Amino acid sequence: MAEKPAYIVVDVDIHNSEIYEDYKKQVVPIVTAFCGEYIARGGSLDVVQDELWRPTRMVLLKFPSVAQAKAFVNSPEYAPVKQMRLDNSTGTLVIVEGC
Repeated sequence: MAEKPAYIVVDVDIHNSEIYEDYKKQVVPIVTAFCGEYIARGGSLDVVQDELWRPTRMVLLKFPSVAQAKAFVNSPEYAPVKQMRLDNSTGTLVIVEGC
């Protein structure tokens, strides 16, 4: 049986757009190295229901498995780049197992 894909869903509020632009450039090759791909990256939102939270800027990534998504998030390659995101934005990151 094949592994199920996994999705990383991020809602991010950027506080320093200049540094965040640098983050965006640096993170792409790391995502790719972990077999991830961007599905959505900060496009326009049509919030149909917002009872639990009000999204700000959504990012959606797809990975081959939950293990691969976690490997990316916890990797030493991503650590310094992740710190750029943490220092210059606030957000929520969730890993969701797909079908």
